[in-house]
Amino acid sequence: MVVDELLNTVVPYCLLKDKNGNEFSLDMYKGTPIILYFYPKDNTSGCTQQACELRDLLSEFKKHKCLVFGVSKDEFKSHENFTSKFDLNFPLLSDSDGVLCEAFGVWKQKSMYGKTYFGIERSTFYIDDSFTIRHIWRKVKVSGHWDIVLKTINSFNK
Repeated sequence: MVVDELLNTVVPYCLLKDKNGNEFSLDMYKGTPIILYFYPKDNTSGCTQQACELRDLLSEFKKHKCLVFGVSKDEFKSHENFTSKFDLNFPLLSDSDGVLCEAFGVWKQKSMYGKTYFGIERSTFYIDDSFTIRHIWRKVKVSGHWDIVLKTINSFNK
């Protein structure tokens, strides 16, 4: 079994900009549990299913006082359209420069139909209130993923 080098480490520091151009860092939320999920692209079938399933379960995450952030390399305009179109009730972060993707190790070489390219590996991170990465899901399969995440969070919060 391969152990993920980020597990049980403090969240890597990365500075991004929010949709208004203001500086944004996860450090702003120290002391609050965070679900940080990385997805390949707005408005694609798998990413839409994943976001909508999360939208529908968000109240369950709030019971654990978890903040939820979705991250892709899409620009803010794309995020705004995606959020509006599917009535998403959690923030999406734009990592157009790939700083956060690199820090969390989700920018990977992929292949499809014999062609190789780089893209975001669908991944989710549970960060506890001490700002430590407590659980990592890599190569996420969309269907039922959020139920698995909730079950894991429940086990941490017993």
